[in-house]
Amino acid sequence: MERKASAVWKGGLKDGKGEFSAPSGVFSHVPYSLKTRFEDAPGTNPEELIAAAHAACFSMALSAQLGGANLTPESITTTANLKIEKLDAGWAITAVHLEVTARIPNADDAAFQNAAENAKAGCPLSKVLNAKISMTAKLEK
Repeated sequence: MERKASAVWKGGLKDGKGEFSAPSGVFSHVPYSLKTRFEDAPGTNPEELIAAAHAACFSMALSAQLGGANLTPESITTTANLKIEKLDAGWAITAVHLEVTARIPNADDAAFQNAAENAKAGCPLSKVLNAKISMTAKLEK
């Protein structure tokens, strides 16, 4: 299985502009720039896309872990807060904090926390990121 996306950048770092697309058509020619990436200009950036992908990947991984325990969630809401810092070697994603809230009929908190920890460790995007990944998981009643 392969997944693809592409990006085009035109111009210098400070005055240039780029856009990225995916063959699925879900996003096409989405603009980004230095200002959307490292300043507060409106628009998206690669790190925001990574955070969205991580939140989505983790939610599915948690659903799989819960299914293995014969639990079916009504909902799983995950927010990935990604931290990017300028280090001596350049910019790096140094941390991601996952904030998870789930509604799961008949689940106890211990089973939920175990499933959440296993999902955090097993999520393919957690595995690819060279960053500290922390989590706060809350089971709603």
